[in-house]
Amino acid sequence: MNPALNPLVLNLKESATLSINMKALELRKNGKDVCHFGFGQSPFPIPENIQQALRDNSHRKAYLPTQGLPELLDVIASFYKKEFGYNFSSKNVVVGPGSKELIFQTLYLLEGPLLVPSPSWVSYGPQAALRGKKVIQVETSRENSYKLTADELDRMAHKVGHKQMVLILNNPNNPTGAVYTDDEMKELAQICRAYNIIVISDEIYAMIDYTGNGQASMYKYFPENTIVTGGMSKSFAAGGYRFGLMMIPDELSQVMDSLKSIISETFSSVCAPVQYAALEAYGNFDSIRPFIKKTCEIYKFSSEYLHERFISMGLNCPKPEGAFYMFPDFENFKGRLPNNIMTGVGLCSHLLNEYGIALLPGSDFYFPATNMGVRVAGVDFDGEDVYSRWEEGKLYGSDDAVKFFPNMVRGCDRLKGFLSEL
Repeated sequence: MNPALNPLVLNLKESATLSINMKALELRKNGKDVCHFGFGQSPFPIPENIQQALRDNSHRKAYLPTQGLPELLDVIASFYKKEFGYNFSSKNVVVGPGSKELIFQTLYLLEGPLLVPSPSWVSYGPQAALRGKKVIQVETSRENSYKLTADELDRMAHKVGHKQMVLILNNPNNPTGAVYTDDEMKELAQICRAYNIIVISDEIYAMIDYTGNGQASMYKYFPENTIVTGGMSKSFAAGGYRFGLMMIPDELSQVMDSLKSIISETFSSVCAPVQYAALEAYGNFDSIRPFIKKTCEIYKFSSEYLHERFISMGLNCPKPEGAFYMFPDFENFKGRLPNNIMTGVGLCSHLLNEYGIALLPGSDFYFPATNMGVRVAGVDFDGEDVYSRWEEGKLYGSDDAVKFFPNMVRGCDRLKGFLSEL
């Protein structure tokens, strides 16, 4: 039988990040030595008190309220007030099985085209396309670390001219590791306000920031039209818990009302034991703060090591300032690549098959097929081992990288070998 399918789904492929992870793990299972730069997942163990909260509440089997456990909503609002200065109350908070799902459902209910800075996380566009929403890519420049500027947004918003548009802004950024400044957010906020743009501020990496300047959020300068998302997958190292949160301002209360209705007809509520684990994470954050600080220090060192190696090889690569990604490109080697490779997919396939280096091409992040940018996730190391041996505040040098990140060092060596043969 050939069933008739929704035409919006027919062109959808598996998420590039999940696909490369499965492929790399399968190759390793079959004995191939793979240096895995393809998947962004925290390698560190989940803090013990969060794990214990999950165990202690494993008996909880009742459905919780659609919006979330009431005391958890209170704690999340208080957490974001204390840590980031956001003025949300519990009525503004909703939880879901990952911020990814909450973003999808919000895109589903909002009218208007989606503006996506190029490059951006792989799933924003496909999620909007599943709704039949027009996806408009806003090109950014390497010279500005691929951060969206007010001028770039202004030109595109003026061109689109729609009465309502949606912009997703991820800060710190996946796939580049870029971090926006307050001044940059202020300028973007003026354009968003002028064109009635609803902003989804994806802040899943908000606590993985090496700048020390504090989170620059669109919410601070455009609070009436900014929806903030976060979750436990990155900073708390609990990706598999599938816990996300969204905070919606009073001015967009219709979004909250509609979102609760959609939730009630889809996933109903987030897994009860996980919500109690989240209650511990956000409600007892001071006990976890040292974990966040130490892991950020490790991410910073690993990212700076990779960046230095890439630059020394002749790759173009803006310096990452947060998250655990960077976006080098091979444009300087175009025309010299083997087998007359002319696409990012071809380059990544060659590096995986011939050198055991797993990367994702720029085309998965809204760049043209011929763009030679790749996303690197700098997390291919034993997080539990590194965390136990890492001495906070110690000035480690590049020579120390091999004792903490042998797979990543080996990947860089292989990449250097590849380029030296061109």
